[in-house]
Amino acid sequence: MTNIEQLINDSTALLKNLISTKSFSREEDLTAQILADFLNSHDITTDRVGNNIIAYNKYVDDSKPYILLNSHHDTVKPNPGYSKDPYNPEVEDGKLFGLGSNDAGGCLVSLIAAFRYFYDGDNLPFNLCLIASSEEEVSGKAGLEEAYKHVKSCDFAIIGEPTLLNLAVAEKGLMVLDCEAIGKSGHAAREEGENAIYKAIEDINWFRTYEFPKKSEFLGPVKMSVTMIDAGSQHNVVPASCKFVVDVRTTDVYNNLEVLEIIKQNIKSKVEARSTRLNPSSISINHPIVLSGISLGKELYGSPTMSDQAILSIPSIKTGPGDSARSHSADEFIYLEEINAGIRYYIDLLKGII
Repeated sequence: MTNIEQLINDSTALLKNLISTKSFSREEDLTAQILADFLNSHDITTDRVGNNIIAYNKYVDDSKPYILLNSHHDTVKPNPGYSKDPYNPEVEDGKLFGLGSNDAGGCLVSLIAAFRYFYDGDNLPFNLCLIASSEEEVSGKAGLEEAYKHVKSCDFAIIGEPTLLNLAVAEKGLMVLDCEAIGKSGHAAREEGENAIYKAIEDINWFRTYEFPKKSEFLGPVKMSVTMIDAGSQHNVVPASCKFVVDVRTTDVYNNLEVLEIIKQNIKSKVEARSTRLNPSSISINHPIVLSGISLGKELYGSPTMSDQAILSIPSIKTGPGDSARSHSADEFIYLEEINAGIRYYIDLLKGII
């Protein structure tokens, strides 16, 4: 097994290389090659699916469970408030600055280090499947969703995202609904038509006030917010159509299709979901990987922000070095000590289930 100090040094160098290379979502080909070259240089065989890099531990045994280790190497575009060069991996006061350093470069290189630590173990009780994925920031279909189709089915996943090394054991899902109330056009000066705006108001009020019967222990209630509305063509015409958009944040006590069906049963407007694929996720607090985290003194919580957990159908936790509050911020950074701690943490987390 590789020396931890060497893993820390390698990880910091790798993260600096990633920061200095642009990797916007759907444009991650260069960082994908950097990751493949890095793993290959350490005698680790990789596969590439689009801009996703895949690797397994050296001695795979199909009679043992598979654990997915995943984080992403794509980034958003730089926040306009940057005062530093977002592509210059500058170290200052123990902080490594640069775009993607915190979200989720620190997590990714720490997971890769943990993977390398266990890589050539010849008697592991599990197999490790590493996926450095693309398109996470845009929930793209060519990212983890596509890569996972090309690997062995895994029993559970560790998703690397900045959580201050605590464990997100539940995560909200997302649906965006396009709704339309239908009326009948007429002249506003006469008692003509059926005003679609008034019909929409009734449904919008339902979205505002409805409470789903079940509430999540970690995520609370399903949250629905009407965020856009469009109706009318001129002041003296009763509108025959009123369109509105609803942002729905689902929880682990319902899947998206169940929530969509409840909505359709309760409103009169036409409803169409742009997608139902981004489901909520959760894992039992008695799962061995959760118990391992608890034994390390980590807190459990429910995450309101979405990650690649949303497209996995297997149990998963979201955990990693860094702070979610720094994600997508100007002058993004991660503490070097957080990478050090993250590597040791991921290793200890996996040791806790051996």
